Amino acid sequence: MTVGAVLAAGGRGDRLGADVPKALVPLAGQTLVAHAWHALRDGGVTEVVVAAPAEHVAAIAALLPEARVVAGGATRTASVRRALASMPGEVDVVLVHDAARALAPASLVARVIAAVESGADAVVPVIAVIDTVKEVDTAGTVVRTVDRTALRAVQTPQGFRHQVLVRAHEAAGDADASDDAGLVEQLGVAVVTVPGSDDALKVTTRSDLILAEALLHERLNARGGVTR
Repeated sequence: MTVGAVLAAGGRGDRLGADVPKALVPLAGQTLVAHAWHALRDGGVTEVVVAAPAEHVAAIAALLPEARVVAGGATRTASVRRALASMPGEVDVVLVHDAARALAPASLVARVIAAVESGADAVVPVIAVIDTVKEVDTAGTVVRTVDRTALRAVQTPQGFRHQVLVRAHEAAGDADASDDAGLVEQLGVAVVTVPGSDDALKVTTRSDLILAEALLHERLNARGGVTR
């Protein structure tokens, strides 16, 4: 099967305190979007379409000359939809990945691809929820403690059969969703899970960036200084 990926790189990075979009924030000599792109390619993706802020398309295209770079939309869902429209028709499996999860390992990418190739229509990597979770009302008062044993935190990359993802976006219209699996769920299509990775953290704040730097340093040491 031919595997493509949409790399969502439209985050503004306000909570990082950066003066560039989150995708262009440096991490150990490379940008977040470059780290994410390498992971996708190393994991088995052959076609990558990056959804970037319109004013930074040229900069990201220069960083990633082998990727297709398109201007994203006003929301994450709109950005993914625009990138999906530029995906080559011969692609059978499409992954959707967030540039903010820059250190998602290639092994995780390969695991998601393998699950779709084995017959799943939609796949999400997940990790167990370890914190106690409370449901609260609009006033912030606790309503109940939620049983966390069946709860999972969802990561990216998420994987889909190409036409299933296209149908999900067409059916959603202008609606926005926090992830693409949510759109597929609305079609009534089963979404299966695979084990996620602690390294696939989402870089949102400066603390996240510091943790990502530590993880990358540990990874580099394990590889004898090889960058990825």
